[in-house]
Amino acid sequence: MQVAGITNQQEVFVVSKDKPFKINQILIIEDKLQGTLRGEVVETTSYNKFVPLNINGEMADGNILASLKNLGYEIDENTIYIAKVRLIQEAMYPVTTGSEARFPKFNEVKDLLVKCKDRGLVLGVIKSTEELLDTIDEDLEDLFCTLENGKITNQNGVPFIFDIKSMNQYPHIGIFGGSGSGKSFGMRVILEEIMKLNIPTVVLDPHYEMDFSKKSDLDSKYSFDFNDKFLCLQIGSDIGVKFQDLTTRDLINLISAAAAGTLTEAMSSVIERMHKFKDTYFSFERRLSLLKEAFEIGNEAKINRLLEDAKSRGDDEDVRRYEEMIEVFSEYKTVPAQSLNGVLWRLQRLYRDGLFTRDIKDVENGLLNGKTIVVQGPIKLLNVFSTYLISTLYYKRREYRDAKQKGEAADFFPPFILAFDESHNFAPKGYETPSKSIIKEIAQEGRKYGVFLILATQRPALLDETITAQLNTKIVFRTVRASDIDIIKEETDITSEEAKRLPYLTSGDAFVSSAIMGRTIPIRFRMAITTTCHGENPFDELDEALNKKYEDAYNKIKRHFPISPADLTRVLSEVGSDLAPNVEAFKIVLDKLVEKGYVEVKNSPFGAFYMDKK
Repeated sequence: MQVAGITNQQEVFVVSKDKPFKINQILIIEDKLQGTLRGEVVETTSYNKFVPLNINGEMADGNILASLKNLGYEIDENTIYIAKVRLIQEAMYPVTTGSEARFPKFNEVKDLLVKCKDRGLVLGVIKSTEELLDTIDEDLEDLFCTLENGKITNQNGVPFIFDIKSMNQYPHIGIFGGSGSGKSFGMRVILEEIMKLNIPTVVLDPHYEMDFSKKSDLDSKYSFDFNDKFLCLQIGSDIGVKFQDLTTRDLINLISAAAAGTLTEAMSSVIERMHKFKDTYFSFERRLSLLKEAFEIGNEAKINRLLEDAKSRGDDEDVRRYEEMIEVFSEYKTVPAQSLNGVLWRLQRLYRDGLFTRDIKDVENGLLNGKTIVVQGPIKLLNVFSTYLISTLYYKRREYRDAKQKGEAADFFPPFILAFDESHNFAPKGYETPSKSIIKEIAQEGRKYGVFLILATQRPALLDETITAQLNTKIVFRTVRASDIDIIKEETDITSEEAKRLPYLTSGDAFVSSAIMGRTIPIRFRMAITTTCHGENPFDELDEALNKKYEDAYNKIKRHFPISPADLTRVLSEVGSDLAPNVEAFKIVLDKLVEKGYVEVKNSPFGAFYMDKK
């Protein structure tokens, strides 16, 4: 392999007549003047006399071909492989044409590929590093396996190990990729590695898929039991908001989130006036309901007449209710009725969703024990709940760090990671949501307090720009939309050549653009140790359901075979109308069983007989 053509301090062309090059492959160039230079292949092509010179643009222009002839390559007889190589560190002078090039040994590029070994996240294999496997350090061998073309394959290259401790300096991770690109799969692998290190983590899971109890079909040496490392909690049944711990501001944020947007000033004013310190849900809801009823009755005089009527009837419960209503009405009668109704309706909806029936103690205890807490619920309810949850946890950690800084005594609260799927729903670009402000605060200041973000989204163009700019590591899977690719190009050091490849990446392949690594690295994610409940192909699921349906039908009627035309009504009445509503529908079921091979038909002078085939 040799350098050919016109060179400069940043890019050269390397040619070979023996072996083709791979994109992102690292090469060593031995320049007699400047010594050893390292470069990465950014474009590859091949040339022979049967291919027009301009088929690949400038890759095989006249200057390179003339240089090849001068170097002794028989371009009219051999296929020549050509690589465009970008130097990793700019050279002092243009690279000498004719300089020898070779594949490196691992210790020559170790500093470029492996930033840590201890307490790192082993995410997958760095692509185009197969040649380094023979010289790799022993403790980096056989750490995982990958899925290649549907087959499980042993590690074939240098592992990509993410230095999570460096997040203290370069915080937050973004995971971008379209549907089916491997984005959620990649997030699962990252969370598995985090659990191995016992790093406290909260995951907001709107798809109910981040359960780590079901293992993949892997060799036992790669397996790991995560059952004591994570806890799945569902909003309403396992966790919720302890209403009496809410401040007025918390309550406004929660009800605002339930309104799918910011509350009107009048609604916020209703809450500020009527919410009292240490209110329970029932005391606050009763106050609102009594005022609403008072507005419907009309005025204080009418309420007094109803009170006198209740006293005359001896109805003590109504007497107490009307007395309390008069007290509430006299204090809050200037509250706008329409705004009151809006607040009450949203409050009652949150209660029906189970938000006020639990607290977050299980989340706090799980974090103190180094667990990953998966919070599951519908996206809308997660949006509401996350506002309270994130704020509470973040400020507990912040208060502890501030107290420690001041030398004051405080209960320990651990550093932790917040992981979101569909993060553009929580922190959208262009409009405000209650959760967006706290996420933005963590993105900008969380590093100081040891709180970090992992934000996954299919649409990076819809994620708030301030937050996107704070993601120092971006993992980019297959992305098709031009607007999303433009955002990725703006926010990463991905080259234009790599950006062109984004729509065509195989599921599970990704580019990692990280300040920690110092350059963009292509990787293939390892196989996950666990598997999602959504892994079954829906068409296989449909076939299985239909097959079970026909098997159940066969088992119901098999004791009645043979079935003649005259027997259809009797058999249907015995097996039940749930199998078929009428005789015609019953015949259709029997014909389907014939088609599926359970039953056969024999013709006779009296008509078709259905016979058991098994």
